[in-house]
Amino acid sequence: MTRNPVFCALDTTDPQAALALSRRLAGLVGGLKLGLEFFSANGPEGVRAVSDGGLPLFLDLKFHDIPNTVAGAVRGAVRLGPQMATLHACGGREMMKAAVDAAADAATKWGVARPQLLAVTVLTSMSQDDLAQSGVTGPLVDQVRRLAALAQEAGVDGVVCSPHEVDVLRAQCGPEFRLVIPGIRPAWAAANDQKRVLTPAEALAKGADWLVIGRPITAAADPAEAARRIQDELAGAIS
Repeated sequence: MTRNPVFCALDTTDPQAALALSRRLAGLVGGLKLGLEFFSANGPEGVRAVSDGGLPLFLDLKFHDIPNTVAGAVRGAVRLGPQMATLHACGGREMMKAAVDAAADAATKWGVARPQLLAVTVLTSMSQDDLAQSGVTGPLVDQVRRLAALAQEAGVDGVVCSPHEVDVLRAQCGPEFRLVIPGIRPAWAAANDQKRVLTPAEALAKGADWLVIGRPITAAADPAEAARRIQDELAGAIS
């Protein structure tokens, strides 16, 4: 592998614990994902504290609101210097386009790299039945494809999707569109609340760009060893 494709999803609200884990995982993962739970507890200062560990950050806040509000939220997120940030594709084309424009403007204003914006299609915790209960009829994969096409039209860099949609979206959206995949579980790890999962090697083989892995690393007795074990698994699959 020319780069480490694993972003470790942190499941703590303690910035110091997150920073300590970041330092333990340096060189073993490609970056860290911080979500709503962490951000709600600690805000921008918490994100800045974790960034001191030196690993790239994936700010997974899943923005979803009117276009002007999402644009403002994205501008604020850009100042924190994440490599990636998320919004919900179901917010629509205009909302996503406003986010894309805001990210570019803010990056120029603050003199930082523009983060890759990723649109969330269908949460990996949702099954076909869950989607039907929300009023969306038809196959789940069709909804994912529709939302990915909408995101690409809006100029978003890529999408977050289940590993089971990777090959479909790679064929539909082309090689440059980024596919970021949660719901990744090594064969030796429990699925927990994820319903549509694959192993890291399987997801990369289908065409994933980045893999989000949380509890198999963070809940392990030795997180660094768990991350190393995943890297060995990936290296063996690719070699």
